Amino acid sequence: MFRRPPPDQPVEPARRLAVGRLTLEIAGWSVVGHRYPENFDVLHVDPELPLAAVADGMGDGEGSRVAGRTAITSFVERVRAGWPTVGAAELRAATAETQLRVRRAGAALAGLTGCTLTALVAEPEGGQGWLVQLGDSRAYRLRDGLLELVTVDHTMAWLGVVHGWWPATSPEAARARYQLLRYVGHPDRPEPDLLAVPLRTGDTWLLCTDGVSDQLDYHRLRDLLAAGRDPARTATALLSATLDEGGDDNATAVVVRVHPTVPAPR
Repeated sequence: MFRRPPPDQPVEPARRLAVGRLTLEIAGWSVVGHRYPENFDVLHVDPELPLAAVADGMGDGEGSRVAGRTAITSFVERVRAGWPTVGAAELRAATAETQLRVRRAGAALAGLTGCTLTALVAEPEGGQGWLVQLGDSRAYRLRDGLLELVTVDHTMAWLGVVHGWWPATSPEAARARYQLLRYVGHPDRPEPDLLAVPLRTGDTWLLCTDGVSDQLDYHRLRDLLAAGRDPARTATALLSATLDEGGDDNATAVVVRVHPTVPAPR
């Protein structure tokens, strides 16, 4: 259900899943980086459903490890159990159950048990997807050469920069990055952002943890996503670049390319 591949393990070939008139080509990879002794990120690329998700544990202890594993396992199980019905109500229920399970899993642990969650689920008839967002992992969309950040970081740093409390490169912003306002495992079990997003032929989507988005600037991300490689090679290029830039955190990327479905010959 979840994977933490070491950095020397080659990324798996992309999966191709038909959803109506569209085909999603999906691949993901994760690396430990140079700072931490192990990987507290978790990714999921579903073998059967148009579903991908990433989670980033908070901290480097047992609570981080348990939260990421539990969150991805729980969320995927709920989406699979309700398939093919996918919508706001179902995804809110899946996230609420995920919150509950992570809180239960952390009850016996001394430290914080929490993680981020960013997921993309496509409706079975195609044409529309849903983003689920808690925390500061991210979803980007590359369309017609324009890379856009579609999700919002649930951090004090995001609020401070957006509202002009401090510059993005200030020490205050750096400290505020670690103050998450919403995450899986939060005592108040906050609801996620749910975004209905159109899926169009030619789109490229990136789900990533902050080990990617903090390490690579906007132009580097755009150039790597726009290079024309298949999703597996794109994910490899992204994470190799994070290592070249210092590898200051665990880094995880899932790349999704949207193609037209080619009708079977008669």
